[in-house]
Amino acid sequence: MTQSLSSPSRQGDLPIVRAAKSPDAVQIAEIYGYHVREGRASFELTPPDRTEIAGRIEAVQSAGLPYLVADGGDELLGFAYAGPYRLRPAYRFVVEDSVYVTAEAQGRGLGRILLQAVIDEATAAGRRQMIAVIGDSANAASIRLHRTLGFTEIGRLRSVGWKHDLWLDSVFMQRALGPGDSRPPDR
Repeated sequence: MTQSLSSPSRQGDLPIVRAAKSPDAVQIAEIYGYHVREGRASFELTPPDRTEIAGRIEAVQSAGLPYLVADGGDELLGFAYAGPYRLRPAYRFVVEDSVYVTAEAQGRGLGRILLQAVIDEATAAGRRQMIAVIGDSANAASIRLHRTLGFTEIGRLRSVGWKHDLWLDSVFMQRALGPGDSRPPDR
């Protein structure tokens, strides 16, 4: 499902996928905070507050990259974005994705809708590669989601995160955007 940031769309009972706005920071902080506290996908240990989240939204969007939410009408059901992979200039055509949905919305295909929209928007923004850094090699749902959308595993960092009294791996996955590396980037 391809959606433009300028024209949010709804498909059947599915939520509207649209660009995040500053007031969304409250609900995004709640969604992400749950995953920070309870899960192993994020290696953050303390959930960021809404002010920090608002700053993150602004930074991503100011870089011309997508920060999207799944708006269910009464509440946000998830969010996804593509941020810079690394800050050194040679990496400027590479982004890293993040996708989080509420516990109640998991398993309904919402992560796939959000990630596909982020892929589409990052491609439209001229990016050429997308990297997924998946916390916890046991995170089968995220690995499967990324594989379904064309990512391939390119490596694992073993035991690089200590959270919930466990050593956790990071799984790296990658996919080309647009023409990928088949031709030089547009300047």
